[in-house]
Amino acid sequence: MNRSDDYIVGTAPYHYRPVPDWPKLPDNWELIDVVGVATDSQDRVFVFSRSPHPLIVFDSGGNIQRWWGEDMFVRPHGLHIAADDTLYLTDDDGHAVYHCTADGDLLRTFGTPGQASDTGIEGADFRTIQQAGPPFNRPTNVAIDDRGRLFVTDGYCNARVHRFSPEGELELSWGAPGNGPSEFNVPHAVAIDPRGRLLVADRENSRIQVFTPDGKLLTVWTNVARPNHMHIDPSGHVFMAETGWHAGLYPWTAPQPDKTGGRVSIFNLDGKLISQWGGGHEPCAPHDFFAPHTIGVDSRGDVYVGEVTWSAGGNEGMVPRDCPPLKKFKRL
Repeated sequence: MNRSDDYIVGTAPYHYRPVPDWPKLPDNWELIDVVGVATDSQDRVFVFSRSPHPLIVFDSGGNIQRWWGEDMFVRPHGLHIAADDTLYLTDDDGHAVYHCTADGDLLRTFGTPGQASDTGIEGADFRTIQQAGPPFNRPTNVAIDDRGRLFVTDGYCNARVHRFSPEGELELSWGAPGNGPSEFNVPHAVAIDPRGRLLVADRENSRIQVFTPDGKLLTVWTNVARPNHMHIDPSGHVFMAETGWHAGLYPWTAPQPDKTGGRVSIFNLDGKLISQWGGGHEPCAPHDFFAPHTIGVDSRGDVYVGEVTWSAGGNEGMVPRDCPPLKKFKRL
């Protein structure tokens, strides 16, 4: 068997080589459940996790530059870096989205921290949501369009997409629980493509629903496996982190080893697959995945994938404690 750093993954011209042992951490540090990863205009890598240091900034070589966020979040979930290099951080159990500077100064809060909207849900079972609610009940991720409007997927215990004005006012919400058109079962992420369309990862329906900014459904992609997060580069390539069917399932759903596990896929704007790797056969290896949750791409085309290796099954012994929750792939 080849060493992991000898692997080449993906499909030409989107070939990548895994970068083992990235990033570099002090001996007494541990990354737990990397839920968000994104790069800024300087190609610094921002990593949002459920670790003692929730927000860590690395250079492209994996060296720590700074960290912050201790005692700020109930349960980190999503990270988006805006064009001005400010951060939008989603706290799902905190029912809030925080807008911060790159150094951690709080600029604005969306939602009322600690206060969940009423959706009639029982526990955290999305199947029991009785009605869609206002912001927020465990929001998941955000995206910002070129007009400065904020779109939030909401989320684990709701079934909505919310649009806020550049001034932070709620303008529009759409969606309802279910698996029909414009319905959601765990809307887990949102991204905006160069055409101005919203791609919404409707995870437990295993599809991408594509909308106008006003909530009109345009098309649906079904060639995905429980999509968790997307990054769309300036040329319109959609990089997608897919959890698959081996991990991250709710207690009432058994793992399905006959289906794909975690993987990364790259699509064009029409939903055509152009490159893919992973599948969960060697989930802890640098070239494969257990439970991809987030994906980022820097200006060189290098790909960063964060995984929820602990909450998606590591705490149940599905993978060892040291299964890497953050992986880098260098574009060839």
